[in-house]
Amino acid sequence: MLGTVAELWRWPVKSMGGERVESMRVDPRGAGGDRTHAVTHEHKGERKPLTAREAPRLLAWSAAYPFSGGASLDPANPPVASVRAPDGTTYSWGDPRLRNLLRSDLGREVELRRDAAGIQDLPRSLLVTLQSSLEGLGEELGGPLDLRRFRPNLHLATDSAAWSELGWEGRELAFSGGVRLRLLHPCVRCAIPTRDPDTQEKWAGLLKHLTVRHERVFGINARVITGGRVAAGEPVELR
Repeated sequence: MLGTVAELWRWPVKSMGGERVESMRVDPRGAGGDRTHAVTHEHKGERKPLTAREAPRLLAWSAAYPFSGGASLDPANPPVASVRAPDGTTYSWGDPRLRNLLRSDLGREVELRRDAAGIQDLPRSLLVTLQSSLEGLGEELGGPLDLRRFRPNLHLATDSAAWSELGWEGRELAFSGGVRLRLLHPCVRCAIPTRDPDTQEKWAGLLKHLTVRHERVFGINARVITGGRVAAGEPVELR
């Protein structure tokens, strides 16, 4: 056995805070309900998702599916997300006030987009990270790191050494409940992990360190071979 599922995360709105769940369903789209909503802006004549690279303030907002806990969410038909503003007020994604509040808070013209197929940078994928690598990176940088900086879907506690996942390309993860994932390639990181998920304060040294020591990667991308339910604490094997 490689280890167990330590944490499960889904991020209903791209670049906003997400929610930790005890179980989730995955299918060829990826993690159910993950990144199915986005705040968009006009960039070079095209409408594109706005991310925390351009607007770090997005991280002060968070999103969840309060009435679709864990694996009860159907990946083929995710509900409309509930969005929590920095002041704690919650709004449905369809609330016309939400766009105006985001425009005011972000200081730019934005629109809201929803797509059940997912609005990921790497389509039809999910992100896997290891606790050993998170701890190893923290040791290199002199203190613990918040996992939320890296926005994974599945975080695993394993008996493997830090950074071992970087050599798993082409292999499979097999979960005891029947889900199987094909591991694609290590995830090259952008500037988003440099932002504190609570304060949005920038830590440029984090990305510089990843670039110099680890070819700017952390975690590994994956695609679903066999869909189903994954739960926290579930055993997982590397094949």
